[in-house]
Amino acid sequence: MYKLSAAVCLFAVAFVSTLAWAQSASSPELPAGPMQSKATTACTECHDARIILQQRLSKATWTKEVDKMTKWGALVDPQDRDTLIDYLSANFSVDKPEYVPERSRSFAAKKPTK
Repeated sequence: MYKLSAAVCLFAVAFVSTLAWAQSASSPELPAGPMQSKATTACTECHDARIILQQRLSKATWTKEVDKMTKWGALVDPQDRDTLIDYLSANFSVDKPEYVPERSRSFAAKKPTK
């Protein structure tokens, strides 16, 4: 009985570890820029990068989001706050095209036309 339980636990740990690795390996990067590293650290501590990549917000709304997330524990140095907001609003503003995940782009490319 105990050997079976140990085997099941070992399999479960291996399975979950594989899923976590696959998820982290496939997560896209935020756009290059002076705050890419700090934005990645601050935002992806809790969110997958795709959550940020999908956003299209005004600078005022990014300001509210950064302030809210900082209150909730996001690691944003107060000296970096304004530069981080500039980075986010420059890369993910309301006038930017909609984010299309890589998987969707490759699927759309294979889709037959009528």
